[in-house]
Amino acid sequence: MTAVVPRPTLRLERKCWRAGERLVCGIDEVGRGAWAGPVTVAAVIPAPEHLRGVRDSKLLAPEERERAAAAVQEWAQAFAVGHASHEECDTLGMTAALRLAGRRALADLAAQGYEPDRVILDGNHDYLRIGARVTTVVKGDTTSLAVAAASCVAKVTRDALMREEAEHFPAFGFESNKGYPAPAHKAALGAWGPTTIHRRSWVFMEGLPWGGLAPAPGRLF
Repeated sequence: MTAVVPRPTLRLERKCWRAGERLVCGIDEVGRGAWAGPVTVAAVIPAPEHLRGVRDSKLLAPEERERAAAAVQEWAQAFAVGHASHEECDTLGMTAALRLAGRRALADLAAQGYEPDRVILDGNHDYLRIGARVTTVVKGDTTSLAVAAASCVAKVTRDALMREEAEHFPAFGFESNKGYPAPAHKAALGAWGPTTIHRRSWVFMEGLPWGGLAPAPGRLF
């Protein structure tokens, strides 16, 4: 029997609004488990009206995610995206890289004039460390519409970046695997060694040929 996955609602956001927290922000990340490319965090301040068609990005087909992310950008009061590069993931470690990307997204919101009173963060670990205004919610991307919206924006944004990188490194299949482990990705690593966008401190690097590929001109990361 297939488990029924709840659709995200504004129930938690409305509870915050009733408590006087005017600006509520949902935050989610993508790229934590990738071997290449940045980790990306999106922050979304939802409108008070429900938005249909938005779910945890992992539950949507690529075309559905694209439509959902576009709808979120029209619906949200404000949204922002922050990245931490593959070098920052290596240098800082993943928790600190997530913190950096999340704080960059929040700084972008602040530059737009939006300082959240409450941040709903997907998961059980507060990697942001910005004080008591953060509420962590396990499976927040399946229950909170603001978090689900952030998951779609983060996924679509990072996927687009990795498709751009695929043009520079065609052997690695980044257009399909987005830097995550996959057969073509693993085979290319074994044959060519790491590219200039791989996270070189990750355990998968052990035993691989070193040298990598030349940096691609005009790369974002």
